[in-house]
This record gives sequence, C-alpha cells and structure tokens, in this order.
Amino acid sequence: MEIRIGIANTGRELNFETSESAADVKASVAAALDAGATHVSFADNKGNTYIVPTAGLAYIEVGTEESRRVGFVA
Repeated sequence: MEIRIGIANTGRELNFETSESAADVKASVAAALDAGATHVSFADNKGNTYIVPTAGLAYIEVGTEESRRVGFVA
C-alpha cells in the first residue's frame, strides 16, 4: 500500500510503499499521537525506516490495499 505523509513547513511530501495493512498504519499513528510520542516510525517494502516527528505532521494519506491491475482495462 502507498503512504503519503505531509510534513509542516516542507514543500515536499514523504511517499513510500509498505507491506503493512491500513489498519496497522492507522493504529500506530493513533497510538503515537495519543501517547504524546515525539515521533512515529514506518518501514517500507525495501527495508528502509522513516522516522517522522509527530509535531510536524500535516497529514497522512493511506492508500488502498487493492493490488494493481495489469493489462488493458476498459
């Protein structure tokens, strides 16, 4: 699934693919915000880890878990 994270006062967004489910991503973000954590971390499909400060979060867009279609679709 694709995750897009907007960071306050930054012109670009963080965009990556992860194998985590949408529910897991939402739960980890909600838990970090509820606990008052200073950061939240994510891992992508390639093994990279992203640590994002919670104070700088502008938005988090969680994509769908639908697999991409191959071929011609009418």
